[in-house]
Amino acid sequence: MTSRDYVKAAIEHRETDRVPFSISLCGETIELMNEAVGKHVTSALVESDVICIHPPWWNWYELGPDWQEMAAPTSPPKVIGYGSYKDFADQAKAARDTGRYVLVNIWGSHFEKAYFSRSIENFLADMAAEPAFARKLLNTIIEKNMVMLDNFLGIADIDGVMLGSDWGSQVDLLMSPAVWEEMIRPGEQKEYDLIHGYGKNVWVHSCGNIEKALPSLVEMGLDVLNPVQPEAMDIAMLKREYGEHLTFWGGISTQQTLPRGTPDEVRAETRRVRDMMSKGGGYILSPSQGIQDDVPLENIFALFEVAREKKR
Repeated sequence: MTSRDYVKAAIEHRETDRVPFSISLCGETIELMNEAVGKHVTSALVESDVICIHPPWWNWYELGPDWQEMAAPTSPPKVIGYGSYKDFADQAKAARDTGRYVLVNIWGSHFEKAYFSRSIENFLADMAAEPAFARKLLNTIIEKNMVMLDNFLGIADIDGVMLGSDWGSQVDLLMSPAVWEEMIRPGEQKEYDLIHGYGKNVWVHSCGNIEKALPSLVEMGLDVLNPVQPEAMDIAMLKREYGEHLTFWGGISTQQTLPRGTPDEVRAETRRVRDMMSKGGGYILSPSQGIQDDVPLENIFALFEVAREKKR
């Protein structure tokens, strides 16, 4: 089986002899590893079953000063596009040739995009006190996203798209479930339907405790959920309640075990999470966030050691 085969089997909830993995290292961590073991060794070590690429996209551009005020702004939001479709298509082809699952990453795709324009405090206030403005801004973002998604989905050979928006704190949703249903779900559904219409998988990145949104995400057809933070949600419960429908990507603690444990503790925790979450398929092994430079190198080596193991 190729790396791509392993990932697709997990998403289709089929068990395989090895659990696919996709582990992200922050830039400063890669630099430390390069210094310790050499760049070529590091590159070989961190190659995962998923390869992530980034499409042409858009951003806010020279927003007026009223966008940083507490009151809802009245000036129009200016935007600017970036990236080359030809370069993206070439990047996707090169990624396909690796034999790995090709995932397009779009960070800050919806809710985050809104609060990037206003600051999170102001936009959360907008959702409560200026709901008409908040809905209009979120709808504007989705309209632009749909155009950009449609543009690249038709030209590149990819497997899935990850949409990133952090809806939760480590305690709960940042908004009430009713507000999430009214303001977030409709736009997300449009994106999921478009991506599925091209035969691609939908992945979502949302940090924090988003348990109250999970029944809706299942109904909406979400395929893969990331980062599944064990400090925020009971991952055994997630597997028990939603494992038939969702594939989970993450779950290994970057707050406790990886930075503070011993290599043997990292191996034990990684095997425990892998074996629990991969029953019946539906799991891609990974820490719950990108690995920062507070994680000892020997713990990173232990993590990759287990990630490459066949299941016992």
